[in-house]
Amino acid sequence: KALDFYQQALVIMREVGDRSGEGTTLDNIGLVYHNLGQYPKALDFYQQALVIRREVGDRSGEGTTLNNIGGVYDNLGQYPKALDFFQQALVIIREVGDRSGEGRTLSNIGGVYDSLGQYPKALDFYQQALVIRREVGDRSGEGTTLNNIGLVYDNLGQYPKALDYYQQALVIKREVGDRSGEGTTLNNIGEVYRSLGQYPKALDFYQQALVITREVGDRSGEGKTLHNIGYLLETQKQPQLAIIFFKESVNTYEIIRQDNKGLSKEQQESYTETVADTYRKLADLLLQQDRILEAQRVLDLLKVQELDDYLRGVRGNENTQQGVENLPPEQQILAQYSQLQDRAIASGKELAQLRKIPDAQRTTAQKQRIVELDAQQKEIVKQYAEFTRRDDIVAYVQQLTQTAQDQNLKLASLRNMADNLRNLQQNAVLLYPLVLDDRIELILSTPDSPPIRRTVNVKKEELNQAILAFRQALDDPSSNATVPAQKLYNWLIKPLEKDLAAAEAKTIIYAPDSILRYIPLAALYDGKQWLVEKYAVNHITAASLTDFNTKPQVELKVLAGAFSQGNYPIPLGKRQVDFRGLPFAGKEVEGLAAIIPKTTQLIDAEFSKKSTIPQMDDFTVVHFATHAAFVSGSPDDSVILFGNGEWITLAEVRDSWFLTNVDLVVLSACETGVGGELGNGEEILGFGYLMQNAGARAAIASLWSVDDGGTQVLMNAFYNILQTGKVSKAEALRQAQVALIQADETLLSQQRGGLGVVAESLPPKVKDSLTHPYYWAPFILIGNGL
Repeated sequence: KALDFYQQALVIMREVGDRSGEGTTLDNIGLVYHNLGQYPKALDFYQQALVIRREVGDRSGEGTTLNNIGGVYDNLGQYPKALDFFQQALVIIREVGDRSGEGRTLSNIGGVYDSLGQYPKALDFYQQALVIRREVGDRSGEGTTLNNIGLVYDNLGQYPKALDYYQQALVIKREVGDRSGEGTTLNNIGEVYRSLGQYPKALDFYQQALVITREVGDRSGEGKTLHNIGYLLETQKQPQLAIIFFKESVNTYEIIRQDNKGLSKEQQESYTETVADTYRKLADLLLQQDRILEAQRVLDLLKVQELDDYLRGVRGNENTQQGVENLPPEQQILAQYSQLQDRAIASGKELAQLRKIPDAQRTTAQKQRIVELDAQQKEIVKQYAEFTRRDDIVAYVQQLTQTAQDQNLKLASLRNMADNLRNLQQNAVLLYPLVLDDRIELILSTPDSPPIRRTVNVKKEELNQAILAFRQALDDPSSNATVPAQKLYNWLIKPLEKDLAAAEAKTIIYAPDSILRYIPLAALYDGKQWLVEKYAVNHITAASLTDFNTKPQVELKVLAGAFSQGNYPIPLGKRQVDFRGLPFAGKEVEGLAAIIPKTTQLIDAEFSKKSTIPQMDDFTVVHFATHAAFVSGSPDDSVILFGNGEWITLAEVRDSWFLTNVDLVVLSACETGVGGELGNGEEILGFGYLMQNAGARAAIASLWSVDDGGTQVLMNAFYNILQTGKVSKAEALRQAQVALIQADETLLSQQRGGLGVVAESLPPKVKDSLTHPYYWAPFILIGNGL
């Protein structure tokens, strides 16, 4: 309704040339979208308003709009940006003497410090705001600030104080008819009672909050309250019901995420960080209930979200586009709950409207109706309290428990997965690890059995330390990498050894989670041999993003580009990096051409954008022996370098590469996470996804920058095996890696392709160290290498 009136107003303002009024109306429209959680639209209207307010010299309005823009960034979790806009607003608002605006801005600044955990600073700004808001009679603002002060004391664990401030805020919110603020405060009161262990009271306030957030369309608030109800039900040992509310929370966040597609990558990432815990909590609960397939679906959804944040526009498929599905008993429970919600919303809206009428102006009928509605509200609250104990709900939960236990045998998706693995006829299994704070959950899908779940009790901190130690060992060819490699093997593979043996597994289709994406599964060590000596490894972004099928190996026709000479400065984000030619890149391509006659070579200056990109789809293999820098969290700063010093970003690749005839794309000199700490690896899987999205079946990339001489040996061995046409891409990579591990003189000295010459031309230090995983382990195959 608000939007409708604002749009009508905007037409008239523009018609009569009222620029000041136009700016105000644009700002108000932005506020509506802001409240609806549609942040890109909100920012767009705020920015339009800001331009006009500056143009007409409306300093007070400019301060208001800056304040509002800061509020969007606050909601997105971009706290430094939010603080910057709030500070700009404060200067202007004080300059024009807008005391009401000053109080609002001080309160907003306090909110940022609260989110950052700087509670003394937050309290200081809130107290300043409260003084001003009381001074100017801003009752709505006073209620907001009282609520925020309560939040600080809540965070500090001072629950009686928090409750006191929340109750004061609630009285005012109801008095001024601020339904959205009332919903927020009710949710916060519920949080206090949950912390105090008074669960029935907590649930009562959460449910009241949920009614209001749904009534006013506050999706962000709805998602938080649904999460809180789920958390409370889990605390009360009702995991099946908790899962329902966590699912609803995730689906609510998915709606917001779809609306956020117009935001920048950085803004989408910030938002993801604020809600990802809900996805992981849901997957965690599902795994605890052995509902493995549903947990896998949630993991797929989170992986799609991470890729979407990194690449933008990841489409997913019918599995991920629908969010998280509810099982039939869950649908029945939600239907019954929704009936209560609808009644509560209807009576709540009517009651709120009547209470806005001053008592002295109410008619007798209106007073009577308030009494009736108040009684209805009390009855609904009672029904909420009894909801989980109702016979029909208990029956649905029992049915749900049975359905969930049987899902491994009945869900069509399992049959499809098992059939898919079986049809591959390659003894392939699917491995999903989930990294949680206190453990790792391993999920293994095989062709002939229900999904298998194994729990490994290791804290995330310990896992991260082990991964970093492993990475350090992998980066140093003189180190003993077997110790950290065996520790990780004992966590990730040993619990599944019997299951892998029973499945007679030859290939592991691997969907790594979080920081696990930065280590090669192939380089785990069982105490006697490396994992790659037993299994081929095929990485995927998520099971839902890869269509697996086995096709005959295509005839190899290769486009091979090499950057072997020169030195080019390339901008990576805010800095510049010099990339030097790779001395062995030219030999790598020449060796490849010797193995595969149908190879077109592009060396250095010939290896340009103009001569390379238009003809890529004429080949079955595109091989680039050049630098590629995948910057953690930034596809616009991630580049692939050509031999003449030109480069292309991953964002440009996404929009301009078409590889529908290409079977394999190889980047043999990648650098990941350039210039920063380890992230969560989405940039690595993101490259693989980009190649698939462009049409290629699979890609090979490296997890770290490798000595290009060792790379030349590995790559020539890989193509020597692949060109036989007898093995898959994944198996060819495995055999090439094993050849280096075992120093297979037969393979490495074969004259075809000049491999013996290659090995002999290497420096002795490199030649003698080729068995170390530094040289063979970084290369991973992503996509469908089967």
